[in-house]
Amino acid sequence: MEIKTVGVAGTLESSDIQIMISEGNEGIQIDLDSEVIKAYGDQIKKVITTTLQKYGIENAKVKATDKGALDCVIAARTLAAAQRATETSDKPELEVLQ
Repeated sequence: MEIKTVGVAGTLESSDIQIMISEGNEGIQIDLDSEVIKAYGDQIKKVITTTLQKYGIENAKVKATDKGALDCVIAARTLAAAQRATETSDKPELEVLQ
């Protein structure tokens, strides 16, 4: 799937995450800012990467600012940002990763 514009979803409120997706050319590159990066950084990146791949995005730059979001919120925000970035509204079936 081709990224056509910058897509943003989410807020900087507690228990949320803000995801910004833009065009990339070297796989999925994630710049993560989180207070819990040491404990949950790998899981947050895994949820973002898997969600994008299931949506058909293989190359993207992602800026994620986490404020303690659960996996289901991370996946939902990533999907919304991906839809905005690709200017589509496809609804893939996503499972929350464990």
